[in-house]
Amino acid sequence: MERDTVVKEVVEALKIFSRDIRTQIDEMGSQLRAEIQDTANQLRAEIQDTANQLRAEMQDTSNQLRAEMQQFRAEVNERFDRLEQKFAGLRVELTETQETVHFLASKTIQHEKKLHHLAKQLEFIR
Repeated sequence: MERDTVVKEVVEALKIFSRDIRTQIDEMGSQLRAEIQDTANQLRAEIQDTANQLRAEMQDTSNQLRAEMQQFRAEVNERFDRLEQKFAGLRVELTETQETVHFLASKTIQHEKKLHHLAKQLEFIR
């Protein structure tokens, strides 16, 4: 009987030990789940912070590009205005040159007519 009692006590001790181990495993599982959840929350927060930083940087870059584009447009418009002014000046000069050429051409024709007339008079006198 003593043997049965010893076996029963050993079995009972094993049951108690088994319950203790299960309890410890459950506690460790709970701790592990909590740590995993904490890590997941931290990762989510870090990802969200990174996403916010990226959005802010993208917005800054977009604003900077818009400003640069506006400045570029202003410079291009200014250069086109200057070119238009130069072309307008060239047109005026070309028109004046054409008028001068026409004037000189008409004077040349007049002088040629006079010279021709004088040449005829000289021939007549001789």
